[in-house]
Amino acid sequence: MKNTPFTEKHIALGAKMAPFAGYNMPISYTGINDEHQAVRTNAGVFDVSHMGEFILKGENALDLIQRVTSNDASKLTAGKAQYSCLPNDEGGIVDDLLVYCIEPNNVYMLVVNASNIEKDWNRISQFNTKNVEMHNISDKTCLLAIQGPNATSMLQPLTEIDLVNLKYYTFAKGEFAGVPNVLISATGYTGAGGIEIYFEDADGAADKIWDALFSLGKGLKPIGLGARDTLRLEMGFCLYGNDIDDRTSPMEAGLGWITKFTKDFPSRAIFEAQKANGVAQKLVGFEMVDKGIPRHDYEIKDATGNVIGRVTSGTQSPSLQKAIGLGYVQTSSAALDSEIFIAVRDKLLKAKVVKVPFLG
Repeated sequence: MKNTPFTEKHIALGAKMAPFAGYNMPISYTGINDEHQAVRTNAGVFDVSHMGEFILKGENALDLIQRVTSNDASKLTAGKAQYSCLPNDEGGIVDDLLVYCIEPNNVYMLVVNASNIEKDWNRISQFNTKNVEMHNISDKTCLLAIQGPNATSMLQPLTEIDLVNLKYYTFAKGEFAGVPNVLISATGYTGAGGIEIYFEDADGAADKIWDALFSLGKGLKPIGLGARDTLRLEMGFCLYGNDIDDRTSPMEAGLGWITKFTKDFPSRAIFEAQKANGVAQKLVGFEMVDKGIPRHDYEIKDATGNVIGRVTSGTQSPSLQKAIGLGYVQTSSAALDSEIFIAVRDKLLKAKVVKVPFLG
């Protein structure tokens, strides 16, 4: 099992640790609800250094990205990022990812899910027929997400980059906490605002940045992956392996907005047909009416007990104090306020389809 440069910090802070995507990762420190509320109301720090990062360089770098991803990366200018996905050839999703434009047409960084690093690298390499320089920098790249409504103002003393006015899905590079060449990105997986910072752990950079963050003395808390999951679910953000995978299409998952038919890419014809003709199933948000918590892979049924889908993610929402979930259902049951039933052990518990994000 791999460690991140912060693993010893997590253990020293008493974090509950568990294996995740081959890494020894913190699941919680003071408890998921407490950490969740810290991010929603103030700010918290997530160690997400397990994520994968690839650098693509050369005059054909953009061309390669265009041929393997669903979104249109030609729209990116320097300092902008984009959410996208790698479609497979059968109408499914290899992975979802972020594309960072460092130098238009020539230099890009792709950020991929930890569990898919090797799979994604192999997939992109298959299409690299024009000698694009590819570097897998995952093992030497640290990634901290500092999320919450007070995150940017809290961190501003650590850098000359204007964090407070950094627009969503843009980034800048500069010095942070005395560490040079830090990429600071106005992105995140919580819907609470904040930034993500990428840097190489050279010359003690990881310790320097971690210690600088927690010496600010403004109530900044370390946050585990448990709260990361409840925070993203309240926003209706898809988790790869749960809500999207090799068998689900972006059109089914409500990701038509990252599927641009202005260029050619794998499964384009399948997705175009789905857009034109509709899909048989859709990913929907739902909240429980009856008491009970939906869990991954629970069956979703109609009032007569027919299986119409499955739960992909579910939890007790700390912000809403109610049980919520995402799941695929037959399109005929996907309309807002549709009554559905979650099979929990031998009971059918009533739920209703609601708009996402769950937090208004």
